[in-house]
Formats: sequence, C-alpha cells, structure tokens
Amino acid sequence: MPKNILNRAHSLVLTKQRQIAVAGVAALGTAAIALAAVPGNSGTVTTGASAADTAQVAADARLKNVKGTVTDQLAPQTVKLDAFAAQKKAADAAAAKQRAEAAAKKAAADAAAKKAAQDRAAKKAAQDRAAKEAASRSAERPQMELVSAKTYANNLDGWIRHSLDIMRAQGIPGSYNGIYRNVMRESSGNPSAINNWDINAQNGIPSKGLLQVIDPTFRSYHVAGTSWNIYDPVANITAACNYAAHRYGSMDNVNSAY
Repeated sequence: MPKNILNRAHSLVLTKQRQIAVAGVAALGTAAIALAAVPGNSGTVTTGASAADTAQVAADARLKNVKGTVTDQLAPQTVKLDAFAAQKKAADAAAAKQRAEAAAKKAAADAAAKKAAQDRAAKKAAQDRAAKEAASRSAERPQMELVSAKTYANNLDGWIRHSLDIMRAQGIPGSYNGIYRNVMRESSGNPSAINNWDINAQNGIPSKGLLQVIDPTFRSYHVAGTSWNIYDPVANITAACNYAAHRYGSMDNVNSAY
C-alpha cells in the first residue's frame, strides 16, 4: 500500500480518537457538575451513613460507568490504529526489499558490463600483440622478390633460352651459342629428327631430337622439372647439356658427334 494512503488513514483514526476522547472528557465534566449540584443534606438519612457519603458513592458509580463507556469506545479505534501501523510497517518492509533487490540487480548488471568491457579490452590487446608479432616476424624474414612467370617463344630460340634458365637453376654449365651450334649440326633445329642409320640405330637405340640423344642417355641425365618425352625440345636440350657437362665439362666444348 502506498505510504501516503497509510498516513491519511492514520490521521483519520487519530482525529476520530481525539473526538472520542473529547466526548469522554465532556461526559466526565458533566458527571462532575451533576455531582456538585447534589445538596449536601438531600436524600434519606440512614443509620450509620450521612447523606453526603451516599451522594459520593452514587457519583463515583456514575463516574466509573462514564470511564468504562469512554474506554470501550476507544478500544476498537486503538485496534484499527494498530492494524494500520502493522500494514504500514509491512509496506515499508516490502518497499525496502524491492529497493534492495533493485540495487542488487543493478550491481550485478554493472559487474557484468565491467567484465564484458575487460574481456573486450583483453581480446583487443591480444589481437594487437599478435599483429605486432606477425609484423615483426615478417620484417625479420628476407623479402622475396616477386617474379612474374616467364614465357618463351615456341621456336628454337625460345627452347634454348628456356633450357638455359633451367640449367642455371640446376647449376648445369652451357651457353646459347654452344647449344645453338650443336643443335644445328645434329638436327638442323628439327625436334622430331631421328637417326636410323648410325651405329646406335643399328643397335636398336637410334639418336632422337634436337641434340640427337639416345633413350638410355636421356633417362640417365633427365633434369627434374622437364618432360620425360625425349622429343620435347626443352627436355632434350637440357638432358643433352647435362650429359655433356658430366663428360666434356660443357656443351660449349662439344664440336662433333658426342
């Protein structure tokens, strides 16, 4: 129940109680006046008691009745007042409980918000730290130069240049002029050339390709990353130069059949 309603009820009860009290006091005053008006010698005089004593006893009895009546009238109002006081006390206790619960909820919400903020801050700090560490590792690693894929012409010039790049990566010696000179002598630049009349052909292993390599030699000196097809121009040149490097030091040192 709201506090102001209890206060108004309390005030109403107190007002009514005061009215009853005033009425009681007025009744007592009337009784006292009545007693005072009784003559000292009136009434019948009995043996052993004066008229004044008899009048006093009657007045006391009437005063007692008035007091009892006033007390009886005030008793229900006192009970009501006590009931309103109990209700007010209960309402105050309920309001205090609600305030305590609201304060507890607010404290819990504030704690949760604070923890969430701390978690976000910790996560951001970890991300920043990881980013710094990654940047540091990246700075420590040597920067690799990005090289676009190199293309070669599909002709003798392109085949020789492609083979030279592979040979440099594999540490195989040789020059453009040395390769070109031997290719022209062996096959005239025809990647499908095959020798069917020399000793190798007679032994069933004819020389093939730009640099006229036999199959066993091609397989033995094949360079990783090139085709296993002996007629492939780049694979044929690279395998032949690898063989020449092992036997003659370089294809540049080859000036005849090898």
